[in-house]
Amino acid sequence: MPTTPRWLNPEERRAWLAYVEFSTHLSDHLNRQLRRDAGLTHADYTLLAHLSSVPGQTLTMSDLAERLKITRSRLTHAVTRLQQAGYVDRRDDPTNRRNQLAALTEAGRQLLERVAPGHVETVRQAVFDALTPDQVRQFAEIGEAINTGLKNVDAAQDDEETLPWRRR
Repeated sequence: MPTTPRWLNPEERRAWLAYVEFSTHLSDHLNRQLRRDAGLTHADYTLLAHLSSVPGQTLTMSDLAERLKITRSRLTHAVTRLQQAGYVDRRDDPTNRRNQLAALTEAGRQLLERVAPGHVETVRQAVFDALTPDQVRQFAEIGEAINTGLKNVDAAQDDEETLPWRRR
């Protein structure tokens, strides 16, 4: 790591501060909509959406933690809460006794079907209605570039325990 900080130039600082402000505001906006319409947090909705998007609507807890980029402990708490609400089922993996599976229940699927239209409309109004088609393309490219860079940094980590989703 360089000894002299690589300070942000004015345009980089402008971009960074805009990101920090809109990401915080957007997260709050989505949380309020989902709490109002479904009694869910955006994190819970995202967990359910991940399960709904895979074959069999089931993932190992480790795979789900990695997809969500959260600790397994935090995931266990979220899955327990969603299990108590009847939206997720957790069971042992019959192919590997060390793993547990999280599966979307029928009630969870029905909840997503009911809530998704309002959530998508909220996302559309908050994000995509404010952008031109060219900005949408650029937004996607920027997000993909940042994600690729972060994945490369994660892959270069010597200690996998530093990655939150690998921690217990």
